[in-house]
Amino acid sequence: MALIEILGYISALFIGLSLGIIGGGGSILAVPVLAYLFSVDEKSATAYSLFIVGTSALVGGVKQYFKGYVDLRTAIVFGFPAIIGVTLVRHYLVPALPDVLLTIGQFQLTRRMGMFGLFALLMIPAAFSMLNGKKNLTKTATGKVRYNYALILIEGLILGSVTGIIGAGGGFLIIPALVLLANVEMKVAVGTSLIIIALNSLIGFFLGDALVRQIDWNFLLTITTISLIGIFIGSYLGNFIDGKKLKKAFGYFIFIMAIFIFYMEFIVKQ
Repeated sequence: MALIEILGYISALFIGLSLGIIGGGGSILAVPVLAYLFSVDEKSATAYSLFIVGTSALVGGVKQYFKGYVDLRTAIVFGFPAIIGVTLVRHYLVPALPDVLLTIGQFQLTRRMGMFGLFALLMIPAAFSMLNGKKNLTKTATGKVRYNYALILIEGLILGSVTGIIGAGGGFLIIPALVLLANVEMKVAVGTSLIIIALNSLIGFFLGDALVRQIDWNFLLTITTISLIGIFIGSYLGNFIDGKKLKKAFGYFIFIMAIFIFYMEFIVKQ
């Protein structure tokens, strides 16, 4: 086994550890780990990431459900349009994307550059959400749930489409939407977002990618299992580690990773 693959498996464990300790965000590293440490192509990396993200979110969501921090009705209302968006994108759009999306003079924007560039771009607000916390949102929500169905439909379709393209759950987008569009209390919004991420990621994977591409199940289940082991270890370590301080450090790390992806795709590969 090559050293870089060993680093890949260690990174898979780190994804789970971060999820277990800080409660979210770690799965955003799945795509860069798959792409740069295991040399998985962009279509498979985003597909496998959906499975890893969805499985990890499901474990976290079940834990939050038993703590009373999940509103299942809200999860269904928000999750349904997102599921439609991610499934359509993974089943129809991603397989149809050409190798070269755009050519301007000598510059060619490839499918890989487009997908990973968008992913890196969205890592930046995800990093800032970890650095800034959710203080303003906490003041906004009162806990009396109400639904703005028109905005929820639009937000869900957009979220699902973005999730389908980049292979990440988008918790940093879902949580503010739950608070602002449905007035969900912050703790419930965090728990409910995990169920929404699990639903749209896993259903999008099975109805989208699993039907149109060859899946290396041995590899995918190995990476996912290692990540899940990391979650349980991280949950235990969370009893002794200040998750808030670690979350800020992780936010800086994600920001650096976004710069790294831009560098690798738009400078090194040119």
